Amino acid sequence: MRFLVCLITFSAFSSACAEQPVACPPAHGVAVQVLGSGGPIADDARASSSYLVWVDGKSRVIIDTGGGSFLRFGEAHADFRDLDFMGLSHFHADHSADFAALMKSGNFAKRQRALPVAGPSGSDRFPGLDKYLTSILDGSQGAYGYLSGYLDGTGGLPELEAIEVGDSVSPKRNLLQGESDEIAIHALQVPHGIVPALAFRVEVRGKSIVFASDQNGSNEDFSDFAKDATLLVMHMPIPEGAGDGARQLHAIPSRIGEVAAATNAKSLLLSHFMARSLENLEQNVQLVKSGFTGDVETAVDLYCRAL
Repeated sequence: MRFLVCLITFSAFSSACAEQPVACPPAHGVAVQVLGSGGPIADDARASSSYLVWVDGKSRVIIDTGGGSFLRFGEAHADFRDLDFMGLSHFHADHSADFAALMKSGNFAKRQRALPVAGPSGSDRFPGLDKYLTSILDGSQGAYGYLSGYLDGTGGLPELEAIEVGDSVSPKRNLLQGESDEIAIHALQVPHGIVPALAFRVEVRGKSIVFASDQNGSNEDFSDFAKDATLLVMHMPIPEGAGDGARQLHAIPSRIGEVAAATNAKSLLLSHFMARSLENLEQNVQLVKSGFTGDVETAVDLYCRAL
């Protein structure tokens, strides 16, 4: 059944509606659902970044857990027990703030098997995945130490199998090698100012979904990493006229179009909007299309796309 998902933004913006190709999740096949299409400021009526990959009606992969995604996870009727992989692109709050909330919810799911979780290595300013998990879940010092069973699989909780992706991890490495017979996950470091960040490529049943994450579009290796993607998800939080500081973190719309064209992706889904990129959304999308001639769509929360 076809239906509409509509986002009514604040009065400063126009209403944004997107027609879903299918009810989500479809009973069969692969689909991508947007749990959060917004940014870090609570002025766009959207949850922050988060995405699900559905396979045969099961929520198998989640990428990012930004603020508000915990609610959207439930609204999407996703099941913590079905997850084969969790990817955290970086540790800005709008990509990871609801991680602990999702873990608490998972406490009631009676999941038995371990859950692979991948994230970037750290820097002087930002923790790596291992330190991030410890700061939250460590039994003696973690903010939510009562969930420490996630670190070692005790207390009836499934163990989180941490995969910290640093310089030594090749983008060709399948992060789920030996864990899944049908899903492959690859990760590539991408430039996001001073913040260590990852893009993820999910391959399943001949389909490839690339989550570009927050990046400024300057990594020439990204075009090979995302080559021929069935669906490329790129973030557009800033407008064309953004200043140098913003451009160190994010790609402007025209650059998004150039990057997408270099990948030869079949379709492009724009997401992770902020008020400043929503204000002239149609104009910004046209700038993307000036470089990329394939199909371009804009995300709203709970938007679903069958592949």
